[in-house]
Amino acid sequence: MDPEIKKDEEAILKEANGLLKDPAKRRLLGNVLTLGGLSLATGITLNHYGSVKEILKAVSRFNDGAQGVIFNPHNLAPTYTEADIKQPFPFNAFYSVDKAPVVDPGSFRLQLSGKIADRRPWDLPALYALPHTEQITRHICVEGWSAIGRWGGVVFSEFLRRVGADTTCKYVGFKCADGYFTSIDMPTALHSQTLLAFTFDGQLLPAKYGFPMKLRMPTKLGYKNPKHIVEIFVTNVYPGGYWEDLGYNWFGGS
Repeated sequence: MDPEIKKDEEAILKEANGLLKDPAKRRLLGNVLTLGGLSLATGITLNHYGSVKEILKAVSRFNDGAQGVIFNPHNLAPTYTEADIKQPFPFNAFYSVDKAPVVDPGSFRLQLSGKIADRRPWDLPALYALPHTEQITRHICVEGWSAIGRWGGVVFSEFLRRVGADTTCKYVGFKCADGYFTSIDMPTALHSQTLLAFTFDGQLLPAKYGFPMKLRMPTKLGYKNPKHIVEIFVTNVYPGGYWEDLGYNWFGGS
């Protein structure tokens, strides 16, 4: 083989490995991280002098679509007992725990936008007055660890119903006080275990775990569970996400 062509192949495969940070993509491709395997998996002909990013984007789109089809909104994630709760529960973010945002509870207002009929802001007392439920479920991190915790709040579908969200839309998006943002599919938003959570382990949600609220979804990987939520919006325009825009799988099912 021409040494220059071999060098190009090695560079492309190195880029593929670097971009495939999401285990969901690796599970999909398995051991096909060869030029032929990448091309076969996506139906895209690979040019030695082109970038593999086009192929990886196609893989990610296929992966999202496949997970969306497989997802059953009626299937429940496993639940556990108080004896199973991890103490202390791990902190995880793209910053250190001392950098967790401080949100003033008195002035806080949850903003609503997009395809929502009643977009009036919500203060914390009004949110805390909503019907409360708790779950003990497993948080699964994309980095390979997991931990069981107890979260409490309102079933998210109930909140969406109360504000008149258009649940025929494709996406629900979230903006957070720490600069994080993400979005989820509507079937997951309406899943009975998806909570807008205000408490952790029976106590008001501390800053390190997401005060004033987080979306808790045991059917999604951890990076899809936004913390420090300050705005919720409903849309048919793909919103992307903080990690998703960097190459992580958008659907992010656990």
